[in-house]
Amino acid sequence: MEILEKTTIGEYVAKDFRTAAVFTQYGIDFCCKGNRTIEEACEKKQFNSNEVEAKVMDVLAMKTDEGIDFNSWPLDLLADYVEKTHHRYVEDKSQILLPFLDKLCKVHGASHPELFKVNDLFIGCAQEMAQHMKKEELILFPFIKKLVKAEATDGKFENPHFGTVNNPIEMMMHDHVVEGERFVKIAELTNNYTPPADGCNTYKVTYAMLQEFESDLHKHIHLENNILFPKASKLEEKLRTAL
Repeated sequence: MEILEKTTIGEYVAKDFRTAAVFTQYGIDFCCKGNRTIEEACEKKQFNSNEVEAKVMDVLAMKTDEGIDFNSWPLDLLADYVEKTHHRYVEDKSQILLPFLDKLCKVHGASHPELFKVNDLFIGCAQEMAQHMKKEELILFPFIKKLVKAEATDGKFENPHFGTVNNPIEMMMHDHVVEGERFVKIAELTNNYTPPADGCNTYKVTYAMLQEFESDLHKHIHLENNILFPKASKLEEKLRTAL
């Protein structure tokens, strides 16, 4: 989408809800004051409108990872990708969604009490995923990288304190089931992320972000459950057999 002098903040967000994160970063109200242009909003707050516009354009130009053959990737590269792409996504989006959901509860909770349950569920998700990802980053992924290094060198690796890679993998996969079930409940409560007729822009953006969060979570879990984890398990078995 081209930058047009008369394009309003609300129109940018309607075109691609991901731009809401940029406006939130600068404290620009895209909801109740979404009828302003970027230049008008920046003039009020004394921000550089060119800088904000550039970030909005960066978001609009972002591509997805569709069509990438992750199955052909080395395991250490795939582990890095999951961490730098999906772990960071969870961290970044959680910090945006949590205050948005809190705001919805305060403004619309009286007429839409299901928002309180959605908020509680997402708070639980953010907290549990933070712990889950830290375990992967500090324990599981480093060991997978050691297995990859061992295969490329002498085939030897130090036996981990958790016994076998299958033990932390089993724990991580259990967490995945829990989060999947959590988002089934969120989808049900939000009518598959359909905002009500009286929903404001923040309402619409929050539901769109929740839906994207669930979609990213599915990709995240797919890469681990169906590619990274089974291949790591097979690699460890191969190396142990050769010892």
